[in-house]
Amino acid sequence: MQKNKTLKEFRYGEEEMTIGRALNLARGLEKGILTTKVRFNVQKSRDVVEQIVHKKKIVYGINTGFGPLCTTLIGEEDTKKLQYNLLMSHSVGVGNSIDREIAKLMMILKVHALCKGYSGIAVETVERILWHIDNNVIPCVPEQGSVGASGDLAPLSHLFLPLIGMGKVWFDNKIKPMSEVLELFNLQPVDLGPKEGLALINGTQFMSAHAVILLEKFQNCLDYADIIAAINHEAMMGSVTCFDEELHGLRPYSGSIYVAKRMRKLLHNSKIVVSHKNCHRVQDPYSLRCIPQVHGASRNAWLHLKETILIEINSVTDNPIIFSEDKTISGGHFHGQPIAMPIDYAGLAAAELGNIADRRVYLSMMESVPGLPKLLMSHTGLNSGFMILQYTTAALVSENKTLCFPASADSIPTSLGQEDHVSMGSIGVRKSLRIVENLEKILAIEMLTAAQGFDFRKPLKSGILIEEAHKIIREQITFADTDRIFSDDIEKAIDLIQSKSIIFQLNQTAKKHHIDFKNEDHELFGIY
Repeated sequence: MQKNKTLKEFRYGEEEMTIGRALNLARGLEKGILTTKVRFNVQKSRDVVEQIVHKKKIVYGINTGFGPLCTTLIGEEDTKKLQYNLLMSHSVGVGNSIDREIAKLMMILKVHALCKGYSGIAVETVERILWHIDNNVIPCVPEQGSVGASGDLAPLSHLFLPLIGMGKVWFDNKIKPMSEVLELFNLQPVDLGPKEGLALINGTQFMSAHAVILLEKFQNCLDYADIIAAINHEAMMGSVTCFDEELHGLRPYSGSIYVAKRMRKLLHNSKIVVSHKNCHRVQDPYSLRCIPQVHGASRNAWLHLKETILIEINSVTDNPIIFSEDKTISGGHFHGQPIAMPIDYAGLAAAELGNIADRRVYLSMMESVPGLPKLLMSHTGLNSGFMILQYTTAALVSENKTLCFPASADSIPTSLGQEDHVSMGSIGVRKSLRIVENLEKILAIEMLTAAQGFDFRKPLKSGILIEEAHKIIREQITFADTDRIFSDDIEKAIDLIQSKSIIFQLNQTAKKHHIDFKNEDHELFGIY
């Protein structure tokens, strides 16, 4: 706990949550706190709920049943029991447990929403969730079971079962019953009051937490896609006129302008570009010529999702909303449709980024590219070269295509028709994450082929940034003269992408050489 005192503090319910802050909180780089003001607002909302129960006013979820049972009245003596039954009966998730970091993000996002002061939760309950976050006691949450409409009911129920001493948690890298962990810390289960169970399990935090990770991974892929494409562009001696600033001013999509600018920075002062400046090739295939348009369109989709999720993670998404004793509204803020559609869009955009990368991999192996040997190896026949790596990118691209059907296009009525339209956003976000994870593998393979082709341009040199990127790749993966087990190289390339090491080093190199690689649009396409 001493270490936490030096961390930057984030004021739940007061400050704006960003994608970067959510990740920092989940990774222990920032510490979330409850201010006096937030405690007052949370308690004020809690007091309203207590008054409603005491005065026997009929309010959905406080003294009524749930869903199709909304007309069933619950006596004052049973309103607390109702919350426990709610958590237990809705814990019906199946499948593998979600990643622990995503479960932790779910708690972080839920605390921030509860701290807005419209949920009727008790301060003590919020404090117990914070205890879970600060002590890395992370609930086990099954990945399947949410339809993304009345909130993420099943996963959120599993997430908060440990508050009442039930369910299982990750602690000290082991899965343990929560009852055992409570004994270890000499703690008692939380005593939930009226409305608290509903406040905990109504909300979009399963979808939103997955989307936070999706945004981070997808942004990393977008950044790497530009760098790897630039290396491949040099290997295939592509024309740089397609990145012209004036050209992109005539069709000023923010993503296209941003990518074209990055490509100009990456290829700046390239001797390879100069070497074929006066060649007779009129135009390149689309996978080279249309990099700004295709990569840029995927960036626009990423940006749309980021803007949507920023609204979502700073919103109140449970039900009913408590404004005052005379104003409690049972609305539909828990419905996942506003984020489900952009999530599907982002998955499609990630798949397309892999699609064009596969085309460049294929193109680079053809004899039609001057100066590059067929299959990117000088002596083929006995050696197959890089031929079969493209089989893998083709398989991954095809798999991604099958994952692109929009989950948000489907709806199956639930809750005896009370919840007659659902978003399926939870399914969409898990699919989109799978697409991005496949994209990482596709880009890793393009990294290998691009680096291989680039070596055939020696002794010509590219710009500082491309040379630096190629150097880092070659420190991990050597040039291939003959066939070898390329799966080992692919794993190393995947690690390079996931570690973000090349991006970090290029930013350092750009800063050292006064290259504005993080140009003025960087904040637009950043997560912090």
